[in-house]
Amino acid sequence: MSDSADVLLSTTAVYPEPTAVGFELATELGYDGVELMVFTDRVSQDPSAAARLSKHYGAPIKAVHAPCLLVTQGVWSRDPWKRLRKTVAVAQDLGAGTVVIHPPFAWQRNYARNFSTVLQGLKARYPAITIAVENMFPVKVGPGQLGAFKPHWDPTVEGYDAYTLDLSHCAASGADAMEMAQRMGDRLRHLHLCDGVGPGVDEHRVPGRGEQPCADILEQLADKRWDGQVTVEVSTRKAKWREERLEDLYESLKFAKKYLRH
Repeated sequence: MSDSADVLLSTTAVYPEPTAVGFELATELGYDGVELMVFTDRVSQDPSAAARLSKHYGAPIKAVHAPCLLVTQGVWSRDPWKRLRKTVAVAQDLGAGTVVIHPPFAWQRNYARNFSTVLQGLKARYPAITIAVENMFPVKVGPGQLGAFKPHWDPTVEGYDAYTLDLSHCAASGADAMEMAQRMGDRLRHLHLCDGVGPGVDEHRVPGRGEQPCADILEQLADKRWDGQVTVEVSTRKAKWREERLEDLYESLKFAKKYLRH
């Protein structure tokens, strides 16, 4: 049984509602805190505003997701190094222990070439922050695939000090989630709990509504008395009303708690 793994709510799980709603619902539903996704919402880009929301709703910010999506390439800076460095500094200022980062895009050649070195430098400067590199997926172009990430969409190919395992990305890439978790080993420090059906589509379904071994992963972590973090990162953008969104997020929380404490 695991007594120390926090279950967090990603602030993007309430999209298209704004970041503030992520804090509100995390508290209302009983989550242990939030993972602040630095996104297109300007509030998410303002550490002072995020800190005020955290205090107002009593929802601690325990992880920060760097702005590394295609739609956030201009947030804070066009320079990916500056974005990463600022994210780590912001996480420390907010009291968050984890930063989630994607592998570099293939066209970010200089950044990709020096990515491991930069991570090591940040680890030395901010020893209290875990920088967990997330597994991604290949992008399909016609009948083939485009290597969108360097050195690979699977971070275990290169090897880093800490990982985030995203189960929807496992589905989208066709990767075996249990096998990837084994490769990550003790360096698996953060889990994006979500589900998916098959390769090519990144769905972020509510856990249990796809084909990923969500329950098995959680039970395995519980058996190891894992003390990392689980973030519910599901998509509720198709919810027609707030109540439906609440139901999906509460179901996800119950799922996480059930299998972490089996």
